[in-house]
Amino acid sequence: MNIKITYNWLLEYLETDAGPFDIQKYLSLCGPSVESVERAGPDYVFDIEITSNRIDTASVYGIARECQAILPQFGKKARLRINPDKKYVFRFLEKPKTILPLTVAINDPHLSRRVSAIVLSEITIGQSPKFIKERLEACGERSINNVIDISNYLRLALGQPVHIFDYDKIASHKMTILKSVKGETIKTLDGKTIALPGDDIIIKDGKGQIIDLVGIMGGQNTEVTAQTKNIVLFVPSCNKEMIRKTAMRTGQRTQSVSYFEKSLSPRKIESVLVYGVDLLSRYADAVTASRITDLYPKKVSAKKITIAVNKINQYIGVEIPQRKIIAILEKLGFTVTIAGALLSIMIPYERSDDIVIEEDIIEEVARIFGYHNIPAQLQEIAVVAPPADIEKLLLLEGKIKYLLKHLGSHEIYNYSMISELQIKLLDLKLQDYLKISNPISQEIEYLRADLSPSLIKNAKDNQGKIKSVTFFEIANTYHEHKGELPDEIRRLGLITNSSFLDLKGMVEQLGRELNLSLIFTPNRKIPYLSDTIQVAIETVDKFPLGWLGQLSPVYAQKHGLKQDTFIAQLELFKLYQVARQITTYVPINPFATVKLDLTIAAETSRNYQQTISKIQANAEHLSRIEFLGQFQGKINLRLYFENKEKNITEAEALLELEKVIKSLK
Repeated sequence: MNIKITYNWLLEYLETDAGPFDIQKYLSLCGPSVESVERAGPDYVFDIEITSNRIDTASVYGIARECQAILPQFGKKARLRINPDKKYVFRFLEKPKTILPLTVAINDPHLSRRVSAIVLSEITIGQSPKFIKERLEACGERSINNVIDISNYLRLALGQPVHIFDYDKIASHKMTILKSVKGETIKTLDGKTIALPGDDIIIKDGKGQIIDLVGIMGGQNTEVTAQTKNIVLFVPSCNKEMIRKTAMRTGQRTQSVSYFEKSLSPRKIESVLVYGVDLLSRYADAVTASRITDLYPKKVSAKKITIAVNKINQYIGVEIPQRKIIAILEKLGFTVTIAGALLSIMIPYERSDDIVIEEDIIEEVARIFGYHNIPAQLQEIAVVAPPADIEKLLLLEGKIKYLLKHLGSHEIYNYSMISELQIKLLDLKLQDYLKISNPISQEIEYLRADLSPSLIKNAKDNQGKIKSVTFFEIANTYHEHKGELPDEIRRLGLITNSSFLDLKGMVEQLGRELNLSLIFTPNRKIPYLSDTIQVAIETVDKFPLGWLGQLSPVYAQKHGLKQDTFIAQLELFKLYQVARQITTYVPINPFATVKLDLTIAAETSRNYQQTISKIQANAEHLSRIEFLGQFQGKINLRLYFENKEKNITEAEALLELEKVIKSLK
């Protein structure tokens, strides 16, 4: 997030002898990064990058507070001229001469941490003063009128968005903060009609009309116009998660969202409202016309962290005197008391969501002291060997990847998360998938328990771009383990649109590379595969490794796949358990080998594996069977016959072939 402020505006809050380029240099070394400084007439404009956890610096006052702590480290004078939290407080507001009624209610305390509002009357709508207009335009804000400009000026000056309503357009002068119902609509100030997804923070008036999408944008039905005479100055601190979620789901990204989603402190509201009344009374002739409505369901209590000075120095690696540590922290707004060898540190309210643990305090001291002042010292290199099982598993993965690459397959990397739609398209059970509690998108909402949904999407996305799609992925799948982290099962997934035999051949070649004898037996356990073209992959002693089959045409059509698609999955740890690095030594047979071809009909009553087993059981001197191909319902095999004690004759081989043929009838 970036903000723009001007140098002269900064000097209203900060007394310093540092020039704009000094501020750019030194602030960037120890605090927010000043990306550029540009001349704007008699002034200078800073473009400053604000880190997400430091929303307290996203204002002119916030930058002034940082400068007060940082500039003295470089020999520059710096002190705050104004502390808005002390200058602008409720008790300094004038008492209203007349009372205009206003009722504000929070339907659910979960929606808002604090809300303050006040009615102002006798408003004069016109041009903003020259200094406000020039500062806003220099900072990239369009000047509209004095009232709207002041609301934007408050956000840039103190870092808290506000909203101003036309009081007379609020039915019954009632404002209720509540959650929206899916399908409700609001026409926002920019003229857009937004259908709300539900559970959004909104404000309704006395007639039930939505007048504000809180934290994002106000409604056009309470817009301030040239005819406006009475206004409501409204300053909220609302649920950051709900505001961000609404912005993401509706696509409404505004400047206000950038602030609210980063957890603004509710303590800031008082000074912002009082300063807002001050500006509106001076530049829009506003008169206080109601008492302050201040709803603060659960007050934020001050937090304290206790830390030893020697721990701070130990972590930073430099001996910083205690008095300097205390001076740094106090310049940043912390209150420090000494308790023996410990420092008891009260956290300023605007940092209560940012400073949580001792290490946060250490980081503050280190950055103001200056990372450039910490000696650069390389850490000692230590090589930590992984556990033997993990190392062997990684070696196995590398071997598999190289093999599949040379077999023409492309490796794919997918997210570990998939959408609900991907699960439902395969008619899989949602309860078998772990749902992420705060997904940033509906596309990555569930942890994968199966690699197939992602691989099918890869095949669909590449359909028509290349002639033949053949992909593989090695990744973890995640399965529920109650009370602990999920169980992680590492799998190899393969997908192709060439043929079943191509994919089966790749798996067989993988078995040979790992010195395994694989068998393929009929299987109907995978619901999204064809019942007739689906096999389990096992070792010869029936140890299960995975499965292989054709994606059912029903599911292929649902995914928009135009070609037959074939998928396989194997568990890597099971492969690791049975794989052998060295093959079994078989001495070369010095005697002749007779090769005979056999053509048989492909029968539905017996699968290929059963056919091979039948042939092997009825041929004494059979050493190898080679699949040549298939055509018009017939399978072509080549049988190798040999005798380890003498040369086998063709007549002997033909006798065994006859025996095989009879067994298959």
